[in-house]
Formats: sequence, C-alpha cells, structure tokens
Amino acid sequence: MVNSLETGGTEKQFVTISRAIDAAEFSVELGCLKRKGAFLDQVNGIAEFSPGGSMFWLKSQGARIKLARYLRRKQIAIAHSFDFYTNLMLIPAARLAGIPVVIGSHRQLGDLLTPLQFRAQNAMLSWCDKVVCNSQAAAGALRRAGLNQRKLEIIPNGLPEESFTATQPAIEREAGVQRIGFVSRMNDAGKNHELFLRVAAKLAPRFPSLQFVLAGDGPQRQHLEQVAHSLGVGRSILFLGDRRDIPAVLASFDVSVLPSRSESLSNVIIESMAAGLPVVAADAGGNCELIRDGETGVLVPLGDEEALGHAIERLLSDVELRREMGHRAREAALANYSVGKIRDRYQDLYRSLLVEKGWKPA
Repeated sequence: MVNSLETGGTEKQFVTISRAIDAAEFSVELGCLKRKGAFLDQVNGIAEFSPGGSMFWLKSQGARIKLARYLRRKQIAIAHSFDFYTNLMLIPAARLAGIPVVIGSHRQLGDLLTPLQFRAQNAMLSWCDKVVCNSQAAAGALRRAGLNQRKLEIIPNGLPEESFTATQPAIEREAGVQRIGFVSRMNDAGKNHELFLRVAAKLAPRFPSLQFVLAGDGPQRQHLEQVAHSLGVGRSILFLGDRRDIPAVLASFDVSVLPSRSESLSNVIIESMAAGLPVVAADAGGNCELIRDGETGVLVPLGDEEALGHAIERLLSDVELRREMGHRAREAALANYSVGKIRDRYQDLYRSLLVEKGWKPA
C-alpha cells in the first residue's frame, strides 16, 4: 500500500517492485490512500482507502476499519505499507484484521517529518514484524529513536531492466557541447536547486558551450526560472519539466548532479549510475552508500557551493576520468540494484516471515 501514485521516488519503487513480484508465488493486491498521480496508468486495479482528512482525526478510524474488513475478505497473508501515511493507515488495520505478517517501511531520514509525525510513525512501526528501510541511513534514524534493531531490514531501491538499456538521448547531442544535469521534483527547497543554479552561474563563463539541464516540475519551477534569469544564465539552462523518459534524459548528460540536503537512497543516483554517468552529490543521508567517492562519483560536503563547482569542473576537464567513473558506476548498479536482485530480497523476506508465523496457504 502506498500513499498515492504521484511522481516521486517512493511511488516509483512501489510500482517497480509490485510489478516485479513473482505472480506464480505471490498474488499481489495493491492499495493506496489517493488514487491519483502520474504512475497510476502503470498499476491495475488499485483499491483506494481515503482517510477522509487527517490521519489523526476520528474519521480516519472508520477508514481503517473498512480497510481491515477488506484485508480479511481478501485473505491477505502479508500487509506491507510503503511510506509514512500508509504506515499510519495499514499497520493498525492489519493488526485489527489479524493479518499474519505486517511490514512497515521507512524510506527517508525522518527530517522531513514533524516531531509528532515521527513519534506517531514509530508507535506504528513498533507493531510490525519487520520494517524495511532502503538505506543504512534511514535505519539508523529509527535505531536512534529507539526502534528494536531486530525489526529492521535494509533492502535498497531497484531499477527495472530498461534503466540499463542503451537509449537515444532525449536531447540531441551537439558537437562540443557538454551537459550537466539535475533530475528532481521542484517542490522542496531542500533539493537545493538554487545552489545548482549558483554553481552554473560560476561555471558558465569558463565553459561557453556548457549546458545545464533541469528535469522535473513543481510549484517552485517559476521561481527557479526567475533565479536563473537573475543570475544571467537563463540561456544556458534547459528546464525540461516532468519527464517519464528518465533513461533518455540521462543519456543526454555528461555529468549528473544531486546537491539535495536530504536523501535516504536516491533513485536518481542509481539511475545515473545505470546510465554510465559519474555523479556529483552532496554527502547527505545514504548517498555515501551508493557512491564510492573518487571511484564511481564524487561526494561533496553538504551545501558547499565551491566544492560542488570544483568537482563538476574537474569532471568536465577530464574526459577519461568521466568515462572511467561512469563505467565503474554502471557495473556497481548492475551488481547491486537491478530489480531482479531486489525483488528476490523482498520475496525472501516474505517467505521467511510466513515460515516464522507458521502460515500455510489455504
């Protein structure tokens, strides 16, 4: 169960993993709180259980009871919530319904939640048999908050096979033109788009043929376009808007950049690695779990504008270094983050918990 099918890393993983699960062994029923979003056309028959407002309102209790009845009727053996709001909805409903295996998820660092939200989620996660975290960084946040270490299971994000397939660039390649790309939603100042634009303004005079590409959309886009214009780099910046063809977008880049302040395990970094790109990223959250600094990419101190610019400039100036880093990054992505490998880890977890509970199919 997921909150919605909006554009986002958690939603993308929900779709990717649910589609990869072996249908010969597991019958998958999908649920959400809001049946809407760009990924909706990639799932079939997803059931909606709206809380009717805040998760903390009395009205939401009725939605949990309705969900519990659904779970019993469908004879669900494993209830797996995928994000914060479904932790609050599905976990108590599954316990009410007597579901044998209940699994929660924590796919962020916790800094995006209010203290009340974080405490409420921890209370729900304590009822789980396991809590899947997509990074050591995310698991560490729960450990520090007092969640039992034995409940934590770390399974990273997985990429569908097409992410590893060579594709035509979404933006036609031009001789002599290098491109620095940043893929992210434009809905949160913590993504650090403005830092990226300030670095672009410093690099543009030294590299006249350099292009900076921003893929993503959101309420901050108009403001960011104004910032680019005020910095004098409007002509060097391409705003692509929301894109569904991320492999093709990445094939247009020479270097992928992620300066955001909060990341558990970035899909964009893994996708960039799969595309054979070196990545320059802020040393935040789980980024250090993905990037071997100096080998598959470069980690820079969080918010350090000078270090970010220097790292990008170094890669722009050394074609062979870019090629070597990109090659090693792709090998690491293939070895660790293909959807088949990640699916197997989920299925192993499901099997082991069912055996532990003594569950047998009817």
